[in-house]
Amino acid sequence: MSKLLIEGGHPLCGVLKIQGAKNSILPIMAATLVAQGECVIENCPDISDTHTALEILKTLGAQVKMFGDKVWVDCTNVIDYEIPDALMRKMRSSIIFLGAVLTRRKKALLSFPGGCELGPRPIDLHLAALEKLGVHISEEHGYLRCEAARLKGAEIHLSFPSVGATENIMLASVQAEGRTVIENAAREPEIEDLQNFLNAMGADIRGAGSSTIVIRGVESLHSVQHRVIPDRIVTATYICAVAATRGNALLKNVEPKHLSSVLSVLREAGCEIQEFDDMISVACDRLQAVRLVRTMPYPGFPTDAQAPFMSLMCVASGSTVFVETMFENRFKHIAELQRMGAKITTEGRVAVVEGVRRLSGASVDATDLRGGGALLIAALAAEGETQIGRIEHIDRGYAAPEQVLGELGAKIVRIE
Repeated sequence: MSKLLIEGGHPLCGVLKIQGAKNSILPIMAATLVAQGECVIENCPDISDTHTALEILKTLGAQVKMFGDKVWVDCTNVIDYEIPDALMRKMRSSIIFLGAVLTRRKKALLSFPGGCELGPRPIDLHLAALEKLGVHISEEHGYLRCEAARLKGAEIHLSFPSVGATENIMLASVQAEGRTVIENAAREPEIEDLQNFLNAMGADIRGAGSSTIVIRGVESLHSVQHRVIPDRIVTATYICAVAATRGNALLKNVEPKHLSSVLSVLREAGCEIQEFDDMISVACDRLQAVRLVRTMPYPGFPTDAQAPFMSLMCVASGSTVFVETMFENRFKHIAELQRMGAKITTEGRVAVVEGVRRLSGASVDATDLRGGGALLIAALAAEGETQIGRIEHIDRGYAAPEQVLGELGAKIVRIE
């Protein structure tokens, strides 16, 4: 298995181009299933989750090609409706294919999704919503068999603003009969990106970015070319890396308004942040602990940025309280940070970080995707050498981090 070897203590300085959003490309690739003809997606991140999604599309009968940061998909000959268990287990986001397959084939067969082990992320919100759209769902030996003679619009109120459930409803209702209304919908920028992609194909969707989304079913959808939005979590991770090493950098291909809650907290921590149309500059000489960080649905502080920001607070002056409201097992990275000398105490979903002057290099393992991002930051700021194992988690969301960070002056290599 591959590992990352990092020599810490080198300030990150220079210019960095941010990749396209992982959490946009996956539902958009699923959405190509509902189109007639070819679709081209630009600004596509070269990460393992993207390649898993491509494999799912190929398994269903699509033709796919990836060249540079572009993906070409032709779903003209899609006839299958079963997603193999091996591919479902590779990533949690695989469940997003359910709504699109149902629209395309009116039936789907798939197992429960895999991915990072962050505690229960029940898909019952997805299934309950699909049943309201006329889908009959049964479970057989760990597989979900879903069938609908026809999909019909409905009013759906989500008990929690789930991103995945919101996207699945959009994909399942885009060609359904009548009107579908989603109340308490997720408001993330990736939802807006999916709406823009579908509307460019001829869909009639309004309200993404607010808590109410209205979808009016259309008869057919055509091919389209679309550019994916920048990845706000990768942006937040690399800003934290620059700050932790007391560096300065300009991040290009970003969307500052998608990061307002994160940038506010970074400024509170002593970072000098400047925002431009599609760029953010960051510089940091001294880090001050932030009193409280509470994760919340968008536009609040994102749970995906909690672990990277915690690494930053490990080397700040003072103490920070983290309250994780989204997932119960989102503190698995803490034990690895403690190996590096971090002072962190936890109780339930609350963690208290007492900043130290310097972390020490150690041998650690990435516990999940964002926990892996946190270890990258800690290793770059630490004294000595750090070896990060299980980097398959990191590769799910960060494209070639050794190259990206190396261009900013990091001493980092990938070893097989």
